[in-house]
Amino acid sequence: MEFSSLNIHQILNAAQANFNQTCLDLFRYQASHNPIYYNYLSALDVAHDQVKKITDIPFLPISFFKTHDVRTGQWRPATEFTSSGTTGLQTSRHPVRDLNHYLDHCKNSFESVYGSLEDYCILGLLPSYLERTGSGLIAMVEGFMNISNHPLNGYFLYNHQDLAERLANLENQEQKTLLIGVTFGLIDFAAQYPIPLKSTIVMETGGMKGRSQELTRDAVHEQLQKAFCLSHIHSEYGMTELSSQAYSHGNGIYRPSPGMQVLVRETTDPLSCHLSGSGGLNIIDLANLHTCAFIATEDLGKVHPDGRFEVLGRFDQSDARGCNLMVP
Repeated sequence: MEFSSLNIHQILNAAQANFNQTCLDLFRYQASHNPIYYNYLSALDVAHDQVKKITDIPFLPISFFKTHDVRTGQWRPATEFTSSGTTGLQTSRHPVRDLNHYLDHCKNSFESVYGSLEDYCILGLLPSYLERTGSGLIAMVEGFMNISNHPLNGYFLYNHQDLAERLANLENQEQKTLLIGVTFGLIDFAAQYPIPLKSTIVMETGGMKGRSQELTRDAVHEQLQKAFCLSHIHSEYGMTELSSQAYSHGNGIYRPSPGMQVLVRETTDPLSCHLSGSGGLNIIDLANLHTCAFIATEDLGKVHPDGRFEVLGRFDQSDARGCNLMVP
């Protein structure tokens, strides 16, 4: 397989036929053509042609995206996504070779779970992301709005009254709506404008960073459920270093999107890797065709035998990140 000429859609089509073999083939290609990954494997004394199964693949620590240009092959980025970080901390950078391929993949991932975006009105309550540049989440939501093309699509910063009026209007029309918001924004909005929602999906993206009181995921969802008279709150799991997202219909259990698989490593052995269990989360993201598809995150979690996963916290020494909630 000649990966240098493939795009995201072609690699995902290959994975549908044989996911494990596509992973191994892509691993060997990136091990040879990604200088950062090549040097990392060399430091581990791993001969990439001897790796025979996906649990033998060494996963690149996610922190490399802060300190190095993680890129497979030679190409000029169309754009670059950056993480929010906190004051004084170095942010992650993820170069994107083709923005349209990224956006189309986001669309396909969402629609595989929720159906056609054309049926939705999209409302974004994403103040911390709108107030900076380089957000992959904003690029994704803007892509969703362009596909939806609903006349009442819109972003909201702190104008909660406007959002409440927009939601009431959409609810009166029984219009399917996606309200996607950073967690602290949804909490503040719910406290000021509780409103029963029947036609709206409320989806939190995480983000309690910088708040004097951080809440557990269960506490957040309980407050939002009560304020909006909903039986469950949806969640999106994504990060700057990934090209794919996972979605949860409630209870913090995520299902990976096509081309994505989550594995787990032992907390005392960073090079271990298992298909299920509890520990540090390793992510295969085949849509990271042109950067690195094998990433060892700083999240702690649980991977179920059916491939679904939960995020249970973070390693103690990892930096604070804007996309995470504390857990019970």
